[in-house]
Amino acid sequence: MSSSDKPELVERDVKDKVDDKEDNSGFIDKVKGFIHDIGEKIEETIGFGKPTADVAEIHLPCINLEKAEIVVDVLIKNPNPVPIPLVDIDYLIESDGRKLLSGLIPDAGTIHAHGEETVKIPVTLIYDDIKSTYDDIKPGSIIPYRLKVDLIVDVPVFGRLTLPLEKTGEIPIPYKPDIDMEKIHFERFSWEETIAILHLKLENMNDFDLGLNALDYEVWLSEVSIGSAELEKSAKIGKNGISYIEIPISFRPKDFGSALWDMIRGKGTGYSMKGHINVDTPFGAMKLPISKEGGTTRLKKNREDGGDDDDDE
Repeated sequence: MSSSDKPELVERDVKDKVDDKEDNSGFIDKVKGFIHDIGEKIEETIGFGKPTADVAEIHLPCINLEKAEIVVDVLIKNPNPVPIPLVDIDYLIESDGRKLLSGLIPDAGTIHAHGEETVKIPVTLIYDDIKSTYDDIKPGSIIPYRLKVDLIVDVPVFGRLTLPLEKTGEIPIPYKPDIDMEKIHFERFSWEETIAILHLKLENMNDFDLGLNALDYEVWLSEVSIGSAELEKSAKIGKNGISYIEIPISFRPKDFGSALWDMIRGKGTGYSMKGHINVDTPFGAMKLPISKEGGTTRLKKNREDGGDDDDDE
């Protein structure tokens, strides 16, 4: 065999190897394409897809001077033919970039196949905690908030997914209204029974309107209760505003002993009031306490209108 035959043999061997590689790569590509097509067909047939979520509504079922209870309704839709577990709910409430509250709800339930569920996330803001951390947040103010929620779900084919949600709004830090007794107008005066009208001044110390619906109250004169009642009364008290209301009351002067004689002689006698008002606000209904202690009243007689009035000092 001549030396000139060797290159030809080598060239054939290399050519065969190249052809084999091309055949193998083409085969692998075909297999990959087949698997991809089969995967798409399975996904189309079975109908797997990514779930969606949205904040449907935010409720404030309870707001008082101590706390605000918040319930976040999150609507989750599952397009898959199998139920998917809601692994965790991670939430954060912040105001102007400062954390007010955060938490984690594990094992939050299951979303039915081809269904939708409204998942409720209850959170509670304790005002004392907020005010102790951020002293610039004052009672009576309205603060902006940003709610961030991460829903972690486990979906076949896709694995674990995080569905991020975000919502902004405002929340109040309520302050109790201030109450004063402006005067008492006596409709009828006798030792056995006196009927009077209390003229009250209510001052709204909040940066939002109050719609007064009802109030309950009890009044003491010189540490003797002169009566209590519940009254349906409609009135609007504008933000940082004042409203005047009248409430009826009846009592027996003979029960007061020296306190009434002090009033007749022109000497002051102390009074106090306490109760609650039911109000509507832009954030929902509230029941707020009202109280006044250490007020002083005097009886003024011989008014031109024929009535006697007590003035508050």
